[in-house]
Amino acid sequence: MQKNLVIVESPAKAKTIEKFLGKDFIVKSSFGHIRDLSKKNFGIDIKNNFKPNYEISPDKKNVVSDLRKISKKTEIVWLASDEDREGEAIAWHLSEVLKLKKEKTRRIVFNEITKNAILKAIKNPRSINQDLVDAQQARRVLDRLVGFEISPILWKKVKPSLSAGRVQSVAVRIIVEREREIINFKSVFSYKIIGFFKIFNKNEKKNFSFKAEILKNIDTKKASFEFLQICKNSTFKVGDIEKNPSKKSPSPPFTTSTLQQEASKKLNFSVKQTMVVAQKLYEKGKITYMRTDSVNLSEQAIQNASDEIIKKFGENYSQIRNYKSKIKGAQEAHEAIRPTYFENINVSANYQEQSLYNLIWKRTIASQMSDAKLEKTKIIIEISKSDKNFVAKGEVILFDGFLKIYSDSINNDKKEEKNILPIMNLNDNLIMEEINATQKFSNHLPRFTEARLVKKMEDLGIGRPSTYAPTISTIQKRDYVIKKDMDGKKRDIFQLVLKNNEINEIKKEENFGKEKSKLFPTDIGMLVNDFLIENFTDILDYNFTANVEKNFDKIAKGKILWSKMLKEFYEPFHTKVEEIDNISERKISERFLGIDEKTNRKIFVRIGRYGTIVQLGEKSDEEKPVFANLKMDQHLETITFEEAKKLLKDGNEGRKLGVDPKTKKNISVRMGPYGAMVQMGEKIKDEKPQYASLKKGQNINTISLEEALDLLKLPRTLGDFEDEKVVIGIGRFGAYVKHNNQFVSLKKTDDPLKINLVHAIELIKEKREKDKKKIIKTFENEDLKIIYDRWKNPCILYKKKYFRLQKDSDFKNLSLDECLKIVGADKKLAKNNKKKVVKKRKTRKKS
Repeated sequence: MQKNLVIVESPAKAKTIEKFLGKDFIVKSSFGHIRDLSKKNFGIDIKNNFKPNYEISPDKKNVVSDLRKISKKTEIVWLASDEDREGEAIAWHLSEVLKLKKEKTRRIVFNEITKNAILKAIKNPRSINQDLVDAQQARRVLDRLVGFEISPILWKKVKPSLSAGRVQSVAVRIIVEREREIINFKSVFSYKIIGFFKIFNKNEKKNFSFKAEILKNIDTKKASFEFLQICKNSTFKVGDIEKNPSKKSPSPPFTTSTLQQEASKKLNFSVKQTMVVAQKLYEKGKITYMRTDSVNLSEQAIQNASDEIIKKFGENYSQIRNYKSKIKGAQEAHEAIRPTYFENINVSANYQEQSLYNLIWKRTIASQMSDAKLEKTKIIIEISKSDKNFVAKGEVILFDGFLKIYSDSINNDKKEEKNILPIMNLNDNLIMEEINATQKFSNHLPRFTEARLVKKMEDLGIGRPSTYAPTISTIQKRDYVIKKDMDGKKRDIFQLVLKNNEINEIKKEENFGKEKSKLFPTDIGMLVNDFLIENFTDILDYNFTANVEKNFDKIAKGKILWSKMLKEFYEPFHTKVEEIDNISERKISERFLGIDEKTNRKIFVRIGRYGTIVQLGEKSDEEKPVFANLKMDQHLETITFEEAKKLLKDGNEGRKLGVDPKTKKNISVRMGPYGAMVQMGEKIKDEKPQYASLKKGQNINTISLEEALDLLKLPRTLGDFEDEKVVIGIGRFGAYVKHNNQFVSLKKTDDPLKINLVHAIELIKEKREKDKKKIIKTFENEDLKIIYDRWKNPCILYKKKYFRLQKDSDFKNLSLDECLKIVGADKKLAKNNKKKVVKKRKTRKKS
């Protein structure tokens, strides 16, 4: 009989732990949760104190069967799932499903996967904490009740196939409210005054220049001009010098939320990506548990960090600190996210893992380092004929402290320009070189990034570390929110310049409104949000959602019964659902905009199957309705009649260019699914139009008939090379040469309409040579190779996907098995092989 069976959630975690335990232990994985609420009757017996009805997930039946067999032949079963509520619930489900006896069951928890931590946990087992289990059950049951009762109402009153969730719907509300603030925002302008001055340094015998500003903007161009007139006839001198010592303190170690925010800003990771990479680091024993809202470090961790700081930088850089969480509703007192061993710098050949680890290492080490000591200087410059003053500010780092290794970006969104100030004395006369009065427009509040949304949810007490990433993924999967980039717009601004005793006005152009990886609500997301706020005010209330989280915390501490909490919530909630179902009117998902004067048909904007569309005409009309998609920055509730007409014109009729002299067919240019395109002919029953994409640099508003006819000659065959055709064309990603199913991009100077076969073959051969130079190592598995990417970073290329490796790792000596582990392909291959075997067995059975 096997002495010990240890069950964890993931195979990677199992593999790491198995290294630390002797031959008396076998470590197996449950592959996460093994069962969930049944879909029948909500999976909840509401009348019987909300008793959950669980069923084993179909994909976990074999896992459960294997664990049952092994556990029956084992003396002691150690349940080693994560230490949070979800982990406790997994341990409880395993105990229930495997029918483990209490006397042979041990529950162990650890904050890090290291030998010391595992052996310490084995020496200090406990029983399953039923309060933590009940808190997790309460969350799961309450979320199921909300989702299963509100979703059918949305199907009836808004649109089929919609769904709602307790936390997800509140997250959507945050994004919708911000978007409406932006829609209603009215930008105002004022004039920013910046002066450039110089002073002669007698010791060095040369002039030093610096800049200063008027702290309060001037409202109008006229007032700005008048101020420059005063400056024109004024002298300038140093009126006051203020020097103040200052300091900067390091931020606490990472919580889940702050790690997601910092990884987003410094590494451009999504919230989900951060958690996936952090999970891998944790399971490999490189960092502590990554789902936490605690900023605490253990005494041993603080000492180890201090030792590392003194060793690397000296004692004056070390300052022991203990942090306390300020988070609203922070739960279990886990440790902050930190490295398990501070002496380990390089822990992975995988680029993402090493980058995130570096961030965690630096943040943790910095948290135990000395303050940075600064000296801030403020110079007041007096204007002889005005009561306004220019102000110049500078900062000098006297001692870098924690800044030696880490600069926090979460609290430093605005990058301040460094203004190096020359040595000045009181009453020194200054030479005015130039003064600018530049028109500045006020900006609306920024849209949320994923990381910023996490911060907002955390501030409001909505959700917990384990729920942030799933919540953000869910609202995007449901198409209530989309993450996208938006091109900026251009606008004219005016600048008044006082230079050489003259004032001139300059007209400039500036870009504004550019967005990158921001969260935008969709029209259906806004519609659902409005319906829920109108009918389920409590569910969408921020404080209500935060109070529910507090109740879960109370259940976890054994202060209230979970069934009582659910009853208090459900009875008024269910009554409200029935009331809304009977009384509430259907939410209208379209707007009538007006009558088209040319066709005398109605124009609507409505939510269609694939998004919001403008529609000309109705189904009952003799002619079929005409449709056009809205642009990225347009909404159902704000688009105007004129904008809708323009969309219909640009999106469907396009701009007519003329007639093809050979075929006598109409040629037009319009927007298509993949951008601007030329169209020849009309949609007729027996005939389809011919399309061609525009070249880079061509514009839908300026392209000529001759240019369009040239484009319609593409794709064109140039000839043969190596018994395969060489074809030139323009696709959604630009102009290309196609040969033997391989695509080679044309150079910027190449014209797809003029390129010949000789040059095309040169490009093909050039691409092959470049690809050869990129290859570092190949394997028998032709799908996988180690190469340099376009930025000369080493990476694994596997089935057209790239996995970056650390430059200073031993990537040239990686084996095939090591590469497959990095890309996760060994699991996929095993899964595929398993599927093939299953299929063969079925075939034999039938025959």
